[in-house]
Parts: sequence; structure tokens; C-alpha cells
Amino acid sequence: MSRSRTPLYLGIAAAGGVGYYLYSAGGSPKVAEQKFENDLKSVRDRASGATNELRPEAEKYGAEAGAKIDSAVAKAQSEYNRAAAQARDASANVSKQVEDARSQVNKSIDAFDKKVEDTASKAKSGVSGWFGGK
Repeated sequence: MSRSRTPLYLGIAAAGGVGYYLYSAGGSPKVAEQKFENDLKSVRDRASGATNELRPEAEKYGAEAGAKIDSAVAKAQSEYNRAAAQARDASANVSKQVEDARSQVNKSIDAFDKKVEDTASKAKSGVSGWFGGK
């Protein structure tokens, strides 16, 4: 069964680092520790300096990205408003057409009813005449 060799490599790297600082300090652990802390401090200062240099560029790119997002949102909002207005207009037209069609149907029904009533009235008077009615 294979085992990970990562802990072995980390241990060798740590021992090498300790050996380097002890050797460069002439074998004195206190001096080696102080050199190690100075190196850490210089790395930290360089990293924060790089961060401070990158901050204005990041802010510039952030502002550009924000402007693009705002533009896209405004464009989407205007497209939505235009589509909503078209939908309202179409709905109003359909409602008007439905009302016109309903009116025409009602007129046709009324004309048909009147014709049926007139014909029924004539037929009734004709049949009543057979049986002695008016």
C-alpha cells in the first residue's frame, strides 16, 4: 500500500531551512532566529508594498467593471420597459377587438331573435286563425 510522501518532503524542507539559518548565523540559534524574523518581515513588507501598488489599478478596473454592469442593467431595464409597453398596447388592442366582436355577435343574435319572434308571431296568428283565434 502506498503512502503519501508529502510529510517526508515537508520535513526535509523544514530541516534544510533550519540548517540554512543556523549555518548562515555561524551556529548561533538566537542569531538564526533573528535572521529568520528579519527575512519574514522583509517578505511581508514587499508583499504589502505590491498590494499597495496594485490597489489603484484594481480600483480602476473595478470602476470600469461597475460602469459596464450599470450600463448593462440600464439597457436591460429600458428593454423591459419597452417590452412591457408593447404588451400593454397589444393587450388593449386585443381587448378592443374582443369588445367589437362581442358587440357584433350580440347584434347578430338580436337580429336573429327579432326575425324568429316575427316569424313565430306570424305563424301563431296563422295557426290561431284555424281554431278561431285572432
